[in-house]
Amino acid sequence: MNGGVAESLSLDAADYDPIQHLNLLFSHPSTVSSIRRVSSTLQSEQNALSAQIAARQTAQAYGPDSSLERMQSAQAELGELFRKIETVRARAIQTEQNITAMTADIKRLDGTKRNLTLSMTALKRLQMLTTAYEQLRGLAKARQYRECASLLQAVLQLMRHFNSYRSIDQIATLSRGVGEIQRELLEQVCEDFEMAFAKGEVAARKATLVEACGVMDALGDTARSRLVTWYVNTELREYRQVFRGNDEAGSLDNIGRRYAWFKRMMKGYEEEHASLFPPHWRVGETLAMAFCDGTRDDYKGILEKSMRRVDGPKIDVNLLLSCLQETMDFEQSIERRFSSEPRASIDTLSSADERTQNFHGSISVAFEPYLSLWVESQDKALAAMIPKYKAQPLLPADEEFSPQAVISSAIELFHFYKLTLSQCAKLSTSERLLDLAKTLAKYLDEYAQQVLLAILQRPAQTAASIQDIILVMNTADFWHTNTGQLEENIKKRIDSELVLKVDLTSQADAFLGVASTAVLALVNKVEADCDGAWREMKNTNWSKMESVGDQSSYVGELVSHVNARTEEILAIVVKPQYARAFADNLVEHIANTYISNIVQCRPVSEVGAEQVKKDSRPHPPPPLP
Repeated sequence: MNGGVAESLSLDAADYDPIQHLNLLFSHPSTVSSIRRVSSTLQSEQNALSAQIAARQTAQAYGPDSSLERMQSAQAELGELFRKIETVRARAIQTEQNITAMTADIKRLDGTKRNLTLSMTALKRLQMLTTAYEQLRGLAKARQYRECASLLQAVLQLMRHFNSYRSIDQIATLSRGVGEIQRELLEQVCEDFEMAFAKGEVAARKATLVEACGVMDALGDTARSRLVTWYVNTELREYRQVFRGNDEAGSLDNIGRRYAWFKRMMKGYEEEHASLFPPHWRVGETLAMAFCDGTRDDYKGILEKSMRRVDGPKIDVNLLLSCLQETMDFEQSIERRFSSEPRASIDTLSSADERTQNFHGSISVAFEPYLSLWVESQDKALAAMIPKYKAQPLLPADEEFSPQAVISSAIELFHFYKLTLSQCAKLSTSERLLDLAKTLAKYLDEYAQQVLLAILQRPAQTAASIQDIILVMNTADFWHTNTGQLEENIKKRIDSELVLKVDLTSQADAFLGVASTAVLALVNKVEADCDGAWREMKNTNWSKMESVGDQSSYVGELVSHVNARTEEILAIVVKPQYARAFADNLVEHIANTYISNIVQCRPVSEVGAEQVKKDSRPHPPPPLP
């Protein structure tokens, strides 16, 4: 049974290897007969291990140190811990209640002290308010405005502390009294100003009126605005009566009288009234803006009435432009005047002293809708210029041709465009400038087609000379360059939202097309000189030629004409790109014409073909300038 003992020991080993154990048990074929015994032994061992495991599980579950008992013990300990926590919390609450009870009297004393302090402060302020109010009433009746101004500010500041006490009858009565004295002071100051201006006593009562402005400052923005509005209406009453009640005085012809009246009025204001008002009120600026607003409304009515007129002439464009220019000059003058005024405060962060008025366009905006009449007048002027340019000579009689020259009408048109654009940009940078850009584009197209291209398309009897073609090419190049610059200039001046609507690309392309046509016209001039040589070539009997000789006579004549005319043309073509385009087109046209004539010379014998081949040998081209 040593094998059984060995088996038992090997089964308990930590590094038990079943394969090795089996090889040991059945190391020889003769041991196969012991399989049953080995199996039985293994089964017995398994049953013993199972019984041992079951016994240990039972002992673990129901023994004195089992897991169940440990869980129950832990739950009991947790319950005890929670009871202790609850006890601590209850003691903390009780302690807080005890402390609150102990400090309640102290808090009550603190509250009493605070309320007493507030009450004493409120009573002191109430006493001050009542005293100041009574003093203010007396000062107001005596028109002692300097003292009234400072006292009124104190009363209003004290009154703000009692806004939450208005439910108390005495405070409500005092609040109504303060409000009443504010209204009385407002009416009293306005009455003093009205009486002083009505009786012409401004200079005599200047000190009182200056002090009264301090009261209006203390009363607030509404009171100050009322006084300034009254003063502005008083000063502009005469202006409105004269220029609104009289059609002749208010017409556009007398626009200068309006601005002259304003200058006289402002001179009087600065000499007599400016010192009455505090500088930060900006009364002069407000007066100027009121004048501009009224004048703008007047112009709108006059212009609308003129446009609706059916029994007489409408607005004269020259008068409209003259009025607009004079108005813009006036706006610039008053803008410079008020922008250069010293500020009442050097605090750059203070918004109270910042200018809120801008006089640019304050009046001239009334003319904006009617600038279309001016654009229409420019359209008519350009429409009249195109036929004149078609009929007039390309150069003035006293001016000689030069290779760099351009047609005189192009220079005249360019200056007209430059002046018109500059003038319109001063008047408007919105839709009217866009309308003008479209008009300028329209007549650029017409100039390219009806003037420049028409010169190149003249009939044979009056065909353009080489110098004329060079002038057309130079002019087309001139306008091709300046059209792009014109577009950029308009885009710089026009409003940003309209920039994308400005496009003169098609006009620039049109002038480039005219230049290309001029190059082809120069090529045609060379080809026309070669007609005799081509006729001689076609009249040669190529089918009966007996021998190959020197180059045919037509070749020398052809080369001579091409070289002579080409040298003449290239000598006056200034820009290299046009000289190269001319040379390329000439070579192409000569080659195509030569091939076409060879086809027309058929039939060609073998000897004739050899002669054609000899004639076709390349000749050196004329040098480029």
